[in-house]
Amino acid sequence: METILIIGTGKSSTFLIEYLANSAEKKQRKIILADQTLDITQQKSKQNPFISAVAIDLENEHSRKSIIQKADIVISMLPAFLHPIIAQDCLSLRKHFFTASYESNELRKMANDIKCENLLFLNECGLDPGLDHMSAMKIIHEEHDLGNEILSFKSYTGGVLAPESEDNPWKYKFTWNPRNVVLAGQGVSRFIRNGLYKYVPYHMLFRRIENIHFDEVGDFEGYPNRDSLSYREIYGLKDIPTMLRGTLRRAGFCQSWDVFVQLGMTDDSFEMNLPDSFSKRMFINTFLPYHSEEQVESKLLDLLPWVNTQTLEKIEWLGLFSDEELPQKKGSPAAILQKILEEKWYLSENDKDMIVMQHLFEIKTKQGIKSIVSSLVCKGENQTHTAMAKTVGLPLAMAVDLFLEGKIKAKGLRLPVIPEIYNPILDLLAKENIIFSEAISFKK
Repeated sequence: METILIIGTGKSSTFLIEYLANSAEKKQRKIILADQTLDITQQKSKQNPFISAVAIDLENEHSRKSIIQKADIVISMLPAFLHPIIAQDCLSLRKHFFTASYESNELRKMANDIKCENLLFLNECGLDPGLDHMSAMKIIHEEHDLGNEILSFKSYTGGVLAPESEDNPWKYKFTWNPRNVVLAGQGVSRFIRNGLYKYVPYHMLFRRIENIHFDEVGDFEGYPNRDSLSYREIYGLKDIPTMLRGTLRRAGFCQSWDVFVQLGMTDDSFEMNLPDSFSKRMFINTFLPYHSEEQVESKLLDLLPWVNTQTLEKIEWLGLFSDEELPQKKGSPAAILQKILEEKWYLSENDKDMIVMQHLFEIKTKQGIKSIVSSLVCKGENQTHTAMAKTVGLPLAMAVDLFLEGKIKAKGLRLPVIPEIYNPILDLLAKENIIFSEAISFKK
């Protein structure tokens, strides 16, 4: 009987666990759910006789390895910085390893050993990265097979709210790790456009946006992800003149978020220790120039004159102009801002989230320049069964299932960019109503 170990049972694991659990009896598989506390794993196991729940001490090598040793395949749903630790354990114990997270340099250093042990370590098999790779590579390979040349490839993904749940001025709530949202884009974003390298530092990121439209759900704005250049080789587009991967937010979000970036409120590099009496208004005021009489709102407009009425309304809605008590007094500016946002951007029980993804291709063909716009819209059901959990968890669960059935035979350190992996997963996702629509046009 094959055993699957899932380490980390947070929000994004809901569909992953359910998909594998639903076929566990029929396919005679055991599933072990491991998290830091037993209560969490027991809740997720739902008394399924083919699922066992355990607590794992991630800092204890013996604890980790004693649990990993029981499995044939290990799925890590932990924060990305912990993957190399689990991967190293899997390598030493000769266990296959699957994640939805970016392939790290630490994993790449293991590549030769993974190959020598005839193991599969599959990374980036979630939503973004994951579903974006698979859906894009299908088009790229099809166009290359036709002898066509891809001139431009831009890809944008966003975890946002379904229109019916957009009940605040930001039209946004947390559907995944809040810390990652607050720190998103820090560093330098790099891409290539019309043959020219472009580098966008963090303080300019939310001003360098592109408008993206979906017929079904309207307008969004996209900003570039940190590193698009490395994917040219991965996608087989080494000489492509334009390549950009980005993130989507509702129109108007980026300009308002940029206020926090410009003020330094998303800084995670130092710690504040504020008095007990501090209010939210005092918190934002700490980032504004001193003036004995001028109001916070006026000082903000003097410092950032491009701020408009809509942006002020968004900031006011968060309570940052109010005398409400600051919910956290100690921590980095980013951590304190996150605490404020968690109260206001909380995903309620009946809220529905939404995943939007769009690939934009310009392709040189014998008939002229072909444009392909490939779009995905996936709506969640509620607070638990979110579109984010569905699109992160299902591709990973399907990859594990296909591998155990012998339908994926690839080994080594891999991404889901080969037909053997992405074709069957995309076919299975279509049965779950995760389907891309394509609009094709030509210009001479």
